[in-house]
Amino acid sequence: MAPTEAGDALAHHARLILRQMEHMQGELGEYANGSRATIRLLANTAAITEFLPDRLGPWLAAHRRIDVDLKERQSSEIVKAISAGLADIGIISDAVDSSGLELRPFAVDRLVVVVPRSHPLATARKIAFADILQHEFVGLAEGSALQDYIEAQAARTGTKLKFRMRVRTFEGICRLAGHNVGLGIVPETTARRCQRPMAIASLRLTEAWATRRLKICFRSEDELSPIASDMIAHLSSSGRE
Repeated sequence: MAPTEAGDALAHHARLILRQMEHMQGELGEYANGSRATIRLLANTAAITEFLPDRLGPWLAAHRRIDVDLKERQSSEIVKAISAGLADIGIISDAVDSSGLELRPFAVDRLVVVVPRSHPLATARKIAFADILQHEFVGLAEGSALQDYIEAQAARTGTKLKFRMRVRTFEGICRLAGHNVGLGIVPETTARRCQRPMAIASLRLTEAWATRRLKICFRSEDELSPIASDMIAHLSSSGRE
């Protein structure tokens, strides 16, 4: 007896399905015994762009079986999501109400204004937010958690920022500010990194909201997996307050 062509095709696909099922069972077994896991992490813009790559990179390199599902959100949204159990760990500004959540230190994020070195404001070391609201700006793309935060501060004064252009990165803001397209507001860490190659000067904002202490937040130690606890310990211990 010999199989027909249809029988050969069926056998081929059956072998593929069996191999896929074995692979799936193997992966599920890894998750079940704790050797592989996905950690759901929410963070604000500054944490994602300025701190997490360097902080989280070495830890992930040492934990090859751990994946991170990272999403950008505003701090207030992160608090709600963590409280509702929709994510494991969040990184937020301490300016938001995080009642009911556990907190650990992560980093200090200071916002500064960037201008070209030839700008009349370039010689100042600091400036009030109200004193720059009449200028044109370069900002982050709509939907950015940090940009929404900055625009909310302007709205509190009854002002809407005038944007000449929006870009996706802090480096893009600094580059355009250096070409005198408009003022930009970025983390101080970005301004320091871009200051020399992009011919910009930076001025610290005097408002309290412009200095944000970033915190790691989670519901409780008891609800964390051992690997999530280990990640929090690493991120917290590498923080600089």
